[in-house]
Amino acid sequence: MSVKVDIADGIATVTLDRPEARNAINIAMREQLWVAFEALSEDDTVKVVILTGAGDHFCAGMDVKEMGGGGIDWSLTKIRRLHRISRAIMGLRKPVIAAVDGSCVGVGWSYALSCDFVIASDRARFAQIFNKIGLAPDGGAVWLLRRYVGAMRARQIVYSARMVPAEEALQLGLVLETTSAGALIEHARAFARQLADAPSLAIGMAKRQFALAETLSFDEFLEAETAMQPLMSRTEDHHEGIQAFREKRAPKFSGA
Repeated sequence: MSVKVDIADGIATVTLDRPEARNAINIAMREQLWVAFEALSEDDTVKVVILTGAGDHFCAGMDVKEMGGGGIDWSLTKIRRLHRISRAIMGLRKPVIAAVDGSCVGVGWSYALSCDFVIASDRARFAQIFNKIGLAPDGGAVWLLRRYVGAMRARQIVYSARMVPAEEALQLGLVLETTSAGALIEHARAFARQLADAPSLAIGMAKRQFALAETLSFDEFLEAETAMQPLMSRTEDHHEGIQAFREKRAPKFSGA
C-alpha cells in the first residue's frame, strides 16, 4: 500500500508513502487515497485528519511514468478518479490539515488546497507545473487558487509554472503557518489536538457553512443558518458548553 492511515486519539494521519518517487500519485494510489477518505468519513472516532507525505516531500503530482496512452476513455476514467479524491477531502465533515514538506506540485498542491488548513515547513515549495508537460491544471487547482489569491495572481502562478516558496505562500494566504521541517508533524498534531478536543458536530456544521458560503447569496445563507442553529442548540455538546461556562471550567465535549 502506498497510502498509509494511522489513527490515534481521534486524529487520523493519512500518509502518501512513495518517498522514492517524491510521493507522486500513481494509478493504485488514486484508489487507495479515495478509499481512505471515504472510510474516515464514516469513522466517528476520527475527529481530525492530517494529510502528509513520507520522507522529505509532500507530493510531486501525478506519476509522469503513467501518463499518456490508453485512449480518451481511459483518460476520462483517470481524471474522474483524480477528482473524487478532491471531493472526498473537501467534503469531509471534519477538519483536514495538510502538513507539507518539500515539493508540493500539480495535483498534490490541489489536494493540499482542498484541505481546511495548510501548515508547511520553511523549505516547502509549491507549483502548478502543468504547462511544462502540455496539460491544463487538474484536481480543482484553478478554482482553489482563485478563491485564495484572486484571479490575476492565480493566473500568474498557473501560467508561469513557477515555484512558490513557503514564505511567499504564507504571505499570499496559501499557507496558515510555517515551521521547521523537523517540527512539522508535531506542530500539525498539536493543532489537530486542539481541533479534536473541540465540539466535533459544531466544527462539522461550521465547515458546511463555509461550503455554502461559496454559492449562496447572503439572504440564502442566513436561511441556512436558521435551519442549522436550532439543531445545534439541541446537542449534548452545546449543553456541556453552557454548563462548563456557568461552572467556570473547561468543557468536555463528546461529539454528541
